[in-house]
Amino acid sequence: MGSPQTREKPRTRLVDVKLDEASIARSTADVEHERAVAIWDLIEENHFAPAGHDGGPYRLSIAMVENRLAFDIRDEAGAPIAAHLLSLTPFRRIVKDYFFVCESYFAAIRTATPSQIEAIDMGRRGLHNEGSQVLIDRLADKVEIDFDTARRLFTLICSLHWKG
Repeated sequence: MGSPQTREKPRTRLVDVKLDEASIARSTADVEHERAVAIWDLIEENHFAPAGHDGGPYRLSIAMVENRLAFDIRDEAGAPIAAHLLSLTPFRRIVKDYFFVCESYFAAIRTATPSQIEAIDMGRRGLHNEGSQVLIDRLADKVEIDFDTARRLFTLICSLHWKG
């Protein structure tokens, strides 16, 4: 019996997340940092359970394939578990609006009042939450994820769009 500090992590989790290098382009240091933080946060705490598979933990590669979002799920040793292609159509408006609000937020930081910045940030968080819920819905019956995992994955999906 282990203490709370030595308790084993659940098997329904990701231990590795990669973004396909061909799907992204190098960007600013801020964007690169945001990607790295999202991946680190995702690995630290997540719930990820592919339907019909009770093994785990898992490795996930995310890519853009023929204008679709591709999730390549493997077991810890790298053996294939599932591959899912998702249409980007349900994400397009949200991602576009999210980027617009993010640009407004970064511009506002320089000149706006704290209350104006907070209002823009609330809108940014709302769009991020909306995108996260769309991801949960799109993965239903494919992969069970919790809301925090969906938020971090949505950040990575957005980073694929930062390609320009």
